[in-house]
Amino acid sequence: MNPRIIIADDAGFMRRMLIKILSQAGFEVVGEAENGIEAVELYKQLKPDAITMDITMPGMDGITALKEIIAYDKNAKVIMCSAMGQQFIVVEAIKLGAVDFVEKPFQTEHVVKALNKALNL
Repeated sequence: MNPRIIIADDAGFMRRMLIKILSQAGFEVVGEAENGIEAVELYKQLKPDAITMDITMPGMDGITALKEIIAYDKNAKVIMCSAMGQQFIVVEAIKLGAVDFVEKPFQTEHVVKALNKALNL
């Protein structure tokens, strides 16, 4: 069975890019969220193997959503996605329980490597 992934990013083109990368690498994208609120709800509904989480989103940002998901499931595999220059936020996210991060613009091998590592594949 393919690992089930949720993608949380407010930019539709970023979600589509991740869907393409993950699908080609054998992952199943089971949900998409445009903000942290949707990400938390989808995580609770779908119980994915992992979730990719953009840091900067409207409504609820990725850090807040990360905190809520970790509070709900301390074993959640959350991979943060950040633009260059957000390293201090990424460090905070790792301290809060994120398992890894990938930098935008996405490079296929970095995304796949981060998910494989998070899921021990």
